[in-house]
Amino acid sequence: MTTNENSTNGQKVVLITGASSGIGEATARLLARSGLHVVLGARRTDRLEKLVSEIHAEGGSAKYRALDVTSLEDMQSFVRFAKEAFGRINVIVNNAGVMPLSKLEALKIDEWNRMIDVNIRGVLHGIAAGLPLMQQQGRGQFINISSIGGHAVSPTAAVYCATKFAVGAISEGLRQEVTNIRVTVISPGTTESELADSISDSEARQGMQDFRKITIPADAIARAILFAIEQPDDVDVSEIIVRPTASPY
Repeated sequence: MTTNENSTNGQKVVLITGASSGIGEATARLLARSGLHVVLGARRTDRLEKLVSEIHAEGGSAKYRALDVTSLEDMQSFVRFAKEAFGRINVIVNNAGVMPLSKLEALKIDEWNRMIDVNIRGVLHGIAAGLPLMQQQGRGQFINISSIGGHAVSPTAAVYCATKFAVGAISEGLRQEVTNIRVTVISPGTTESELADSISDSEARQGMQDFRKITIPADAIARAILFAIEQPDDVDVSEIIVRPTASPY
């Protein structure tokens, strides 16, 4: 290996949460094809095992571990697993998220708490687990997945949007506080994923089905993530919004 481990994408170690489907899965495939080492975390290890096997079959480098981002201890173990496997971590993609939409008057408090736990605490746990090692290394990058819901609020999405606004605020605060670690926020528009599958409210589910008639593939977001990673150490792509050309949102 060269002394400048960030000079070549193939030497970078990228951790991806929520990697078993959607944006996380697409990102894992693209980054592995681009020569990066990927370490994948999610609760559905059967999917991760299959994904890693397919990446290996294509000549890529990938490992996986069961991960619940709502547990700080689990996230710390995930980072240690990657560090023990590859000797360092270069990028953490905090991608895991849920979106059980409903109007506030429906009082689906358990779903509110789930969004707060996964969408906000999950990102904070990723930062808490990875930041000490990145500071020790003197370099690193967090890529936090927000949403167009982190820029505008719509009915049934108040709590979800609040969590995504929080991702932006946390990321900007971290960016200002650290000078040798890059922080990127990527906000997808309507993208092919399983996010809408978690909507239990019938009215919100129908509204989201209408909303998602125009979507882009998850690979579009993966390409934005790769773009942010590919920049040199002194270039921080702070924010990218990626959405369908035909979408008014």
